[in-house]
Amino acid sequence: MERILVVLPHPDDEAFGLSGTLAKHIKNGAHVTYACLTLGEMGRNMGNPPFATRVTLPSIRKKELEESCRAIGIQDLRLLGFHDKTIEFEDQELLDGKIDAIIQEIHPTMIFTFYPGYSVHPDHDACGAAVVRTVARIPKAERPPVYCLAFAKNLEQGIGRPDVFHDVKDFLPQKIKSILAHRSQFQVAELLNYDEQITKEIQDRFGTERFWTYPFQ
Repeated sequence: MERILVVLPHPDDEAFGLSGTLAKHIKNGAHVTYACLTLGEMGRNMGNPPFATRVTLPSIRKKELEESCRAIGIQDLRLLGFHDKTIEFEDQELLDGKIDAIIQEIHPTMIFTFYPGYSVHPDHDACGAAVVRTVARIPKAERPPVYCLAFAKNLEQGIGRPDVFHDVKDFLPQKIKSILAHRSQFQVAELLNYDEQITKEIQDRFGTERFWTYPFQ
């Protein structure tokens, strides 16, 4: 059985780029542990129209994340309690240690995270860097592959083209529910009535997920 570890910094990071792949693996029998570093409490979006406040946003985003995980089928959600927008300034020993403890507990057969340096947001880059540092300490023969999300403008010049593609068209209902769960952060108008018809436009836009395998030396 595949044991998948997902390490991402914010609720909603899983929705657009990874949820279909996770739903596909889960259908095939995988067990997924999702370690979310923060509750995204510093997010500036409060819903449209606004229904959250700076005070209520953390609990709302926690519930949205739980709803998203249920939609995908994720069995094990871990909230690691770090502070939003400060991952790059966290104690690296503490951050790496939390990630390493989960790796030692579940012995993942694959890990998903962000590609450090190519994921736009400082928290994304710092999260990916922590995972890479931690996995690099594992003896080479025992390291699980690390598959990275990336979306910087200069991707191909820096890290080439993605080497892993997943067709997730059969898992768009789960993916769309995951996206819609994060209603305080975004609304995708064309997805609101997805249960009536998943159009070719939706399939083309959301039906393929891509990853870069991190090249450990």
